[in-house]
Amino acid sequence: MKRTGIITLLFLLTFGNLFAQKNEDKPKLIVGIVVDQMRHEYLNKFYDRYTDGGFKRLMNEGFVMKNGHYNYIPTYTGPGHASVYTGTTPATHGIIGNDWYVRKLNGSVYCAEDSTVTNVGGTVNSGQISPRNLLTTTITDELRMSNNQRSKVVGVAIKDRGAALPAGHLGDAYWYDGDNGEFMTSTYYYESLPDWAKEFNAKKLAASYLNQTWETLYPIDSYIQSIDDNNDFEAPFSGKDTPTFPYDLAKLQETNGGLGMISSTPFGNTLTLDFALAAIEGEHLGENGETDFLALSFSSTDYVGHRFGPTSKELEDTYLRLDQDFKRLLDFLDNKYGKDEYLVFLSADHAVADIATYMESQNVPAGNVNMSYITGQLKGYTSQKYGEGDWIENVSNGQIFINEKLVTEKGVDLVSLENDLAHFLLKFNGIKEAYTATSMRNNDFTQGRAQLLQMGYNQKASGNVLIVLEPNWLSGGSRGTSHGTGFTYDTNVPIVFFGWHVPQGSSSRYATVTDIAPTISMMLDIKLPSGATGQPILEITDKK
Repeated sequence: MKRTGIITLLFLLTFGNLFAQKNEDKPKLIVGIVVDQMRHEYLNKFYDRYTDGGFKRLMNEGFVMKNGHYNYIPTYTGPGHASVYTGTTPATHGIIGNDWYVRKLNGSVYCAEDSTVTNVGGTVNSGQISPRNLLTTTITDELRMSNNQRSKVVGVAIKDRGAALPAGHLGDAYWYDGDNGEFMTSTYYYESLPDWAKEFNAKKLAASYLNQTWETLYPIDSYIQSIDDNNDFEAPFSGKDTPTFPYDLAKLQETNGGLGMISSTPFGNTLTLDFALAAIEGEHLGENGETDFLALSFSSTDYVGHRFGPTSKELEDTYLRLDQDFKRLLDFLDNKYGKDEYLVFLSADHAVADIATYMESQNVPAGNVNMSYITGQLKGYTSQKYGEGDWIENVSNGQIFINEKLVTEKGVDLVSLENDLAHFLLKFNGIKEAYTATSMRNNDFTQGRAQLLQMGYNQKASGNVLIVLEPNWLSGGSRGTSHGTGFTYDTNVPIVFFGWHVPQGSSSRYATVTDIAPTISMMLDIKLPSGATGQPILEITDKK
């Protein structure tokens, strides 16, 4: 008995210690970074100007999937954040746009809107926000459920959708209110702001950042990756005649949204990081014996990108400043947790098209589609062919909604009408293809833009006819740019993993943003998000 007891004790000491080590082998914190409107190209385009501790460090010490893409249409902010964190596409998670038309409401809903909640901090107009429209779980939800919700999850962004959707149904989310310069939340999460958030808001950092002049970080002549500062393609701020440096923010904010103007400057990203670091300290993230998660979205790159475009000195300067913010973040994480004790991933919610008028000036086929004109033509055509009536119920997000009630009343065949409109749309310059809802439901597309549309198509919510524009064509004006298509300039985004258990290297293999959440699931040995369709990145999860 004595010998048996000794053997048993040795067994428990040996293998119990191994089990304990396995249980303890987990990152203290995961930081998910989504940069709003970031092309993968920017990692390399500005590489020589980056510091050693920001983007360069992520690339050189982490693992880079160079051929990472969005695998659906439309490439917008709400669907992008949802897809990264759910591991699936809008067809499954239900966030099919930033907003979308709902027939039974005869109006649109916003992707993160929730009329059952109200503001906590901030102002009333910015408070009806939650993740309730998201139909599946997120990787952040699954992390919390894996340990009876002992893990903490915090989402932070200037945009409410960039915070609420990544934080999932079970995390906490904070976003910026441009009306009063505060980070806020809603009653979905709390009845009052935590003390640390109140203390942060009391510093009034937004007002401080806007009480300065935005000048280039380095001599403007050294910004050789950008076109001339003064041009006809970028959109000036209100109150300034040209889209040129310097920008007197203290003066310009009066006519550009007040404290909300910080979103359209690189200092919005800096403010976001300031709040995120305060959240780490205030919530004691990574200090509780479980893996915690900070879902961090940098929104200002999108505002700057829309206004000035991807060839502007303003955008180049914004990324050089964001690089410094990244260095500050990584240095902070090193000091707080130790190197390789935390896991970071970097991606984007979409990329961006070049400004159409600039492309035209360079003799590249491009243009702008006037959707208001096309909508008028559709209404006239249907009234002439099918009789008087409001046959076109709504046109939005590149989708045509037919008045199906009128179709039934008039005894018109819906499938034939869909096909008729799809054919009619092809007469307009800039429209490349048009697909019907019937074709989306009845076919299993396996490649091309039809497949991308199908992955973004939701049978209950999408329209009757889906439009694809020609490459480099936009639905916009002569200045500034946008995104939303399935072409590579909108889909090719960074997918970078760094830190805990991540090998150094890169791959040119095709991968999608829906692979990010499954990769984390495999690394942590937790359940996949409920609707996940992506696959783990084996170069990371199955490293030798």
